[in-house]
Amino acid sequence: MSAPKPARAGRQGGMLRSTAIFSLMTFISRIAGYLRDWLQASLFGAGPAVSAFVVAYRIPNYLRRIFAEGSFSSAFVPVLSELRQKGDQEALQDFIDHIAGALLAIVVVVSALGVLLAPWVAKLFLLLASADAQTVPLAADMLRITFPYLTFISMTALAGAVLNSFRHFGLPALTPVLHNVAMIAAMLLLARHLEVPESSMAWGVLAAGILQMLVLWPAMARLGLRTRFRFNLRHAGVNRVIRLMLPTIFSSSVAQVNLLVGTVFASLLVVEAQSWLYYSDRLTELPLGLFGVAIGTVILPQLSRHHADDDAAGYSRSLDWGLRMVLLVGAPAALGLALLSEPLTASLFRYGRFNDEDTRMVGYSLTAMSIGIPSFMLSKVLLPAFYARQDTRTPMRAAIATVIANVILTVAFVTPLWMLGFKAAHVGIAAATALAGVLNAGLLWRYLRRQGIYRPLPGWGRWVLQIAVALLAMTLAVLAVRAWAGDWLALRAVVRWLWLLGAVAAGGVAYGVALLALGIRPRHLRH
Repeated sequence: MSAPKPARAGRQGGMLRSTAIFSLMTFISRIAGYLRDWLQASLFGAGPAVSAFVVAYRIPNYLRRIFAEGSFSSAFVPVLSELRQKGDQEALQDFIDHIAGALLAIVVVVSALGVLLAPWVAKLFLLLASADAQTVPLAADMLRITFPYLTFISMTALAGAVLNSFRHFGLPALTPVLHNVAMIAAMLLLARHLEVPESSMAWGVLAAGILQMLVLWPAMARLGLRTRFRFNLRHAGVNRVIRLMLPTIFSSSVAQVNLLVGTVFASLLVVEAQSWLYYSDRLTELPLGLFGVAIGTVILPQLSRHHADDDAAGYSRSLDWGLRMVLLVGAPAALGLALLSEPLTASLFRYGRFNDEDTRMVGYSLTAMSIGIPSFMLSKVLLPAFYARQDTRTPMRAAIATVIANVILTVAFVTPLWMLGFKAAHVGIAAATALAGVLNAGLLWRYLRRQGIYRPLPGWGRWVLQIAVALLAMTLAVLAVRAWAGDWLALRAVVRWLWLLGAVAAGGVAYGVALLALGIRPRHLRH
């Protein structure tokens, strides 16, 4: 009976290594992303044209979650994994050929409609903006540039999903660097030559989609999968993916839906509100991308294999591992962002046209949004637990409830702040998004437990207590450095960075030492 244990440990160790590789590649991408955001803030600040770009970028980005990483990938990977388990290479190739043809046809049509209907789409998502607002026509012009990005990034996502299924995580995680590099190059090379310099970012988004596709498709071909585009929506595999995909449109992109809800309500507020929320969202994406998305991406193929093998115990163990890892890294990430929201914003963005008021406003919304980070990360792990079993309807129920709650909370928080004339009314949108994320994760966890799919392993009470005590040690260390530094906005940039790095190091060391003192060891991350 003891023979299977090394294999299980090896699989968990492999998941940890794969997560570490994904996180490392994502960290490199996030560094490039910071340089991009820093350049954007310095060159353009947070004015109407930047807010217009935020809208023009957010809409195709939401559709990307449907046709690329989110809904499509969640439906595609389990079917692909099942075919791989059967070992029929010809059926696998035929499935990929037909899914590629169907996906390409659909996203080309959607992209074309987006370009044609750009003015109406912009008006829809800036519904509450004043009639003479500059943002609407600017957003429409930029949408015509950014919508074709959907086609290229969807093809990139298809190749990335195939590579991940074959346990090649590094390159798909690294290609977002090209996205940031393309946007940086566009801002530096195009901005000065354009009538609206901020539209250079839209051209950078389009170039990024093309570059990423050109890198990942040859990598997929090296696996022996030389894709031929075949269009047949009646193909059994394609039909199955579509049936699985439709209910996931809400569930796999609920955070993006909530951001779009926030976009509509932010159009009611001061014109900079869109930009302030954008920068806050970009900062919360760092821990989400490094850890939440990494764990969720690595765990989906693993859960799919357990389901295909009818290994319920292994399925529950893998899920338990993912949830523990999320709590271990998500809780300190959220606390750190909340404690250092203004210092972090000042150090990253307080240059050029990005002023003190922008810094404070982004800091406020970042603090509110950080409340939801552990829940956002938990959802990245909980959703694959349903998708691996090809259950897409249960997460859809949770997503619908979450979006309704987000709208209610946004109205409840923003309306009084707006009526009282608070300039920081956008914080209500950030808080509503965070609390809706908490609800979504709670509902998903409850459904898993009620269906008996997930059975927590022993030791959760001790694990939570150990992390809570370590978080207290981290809080004391960070607050001590903050108090010692004084007024962060009055510091020179280099000094500000040194204090920020000191605060992060102090908090990280305090958290790590406390965990070690409380008995957590590296081996606990593998089993």
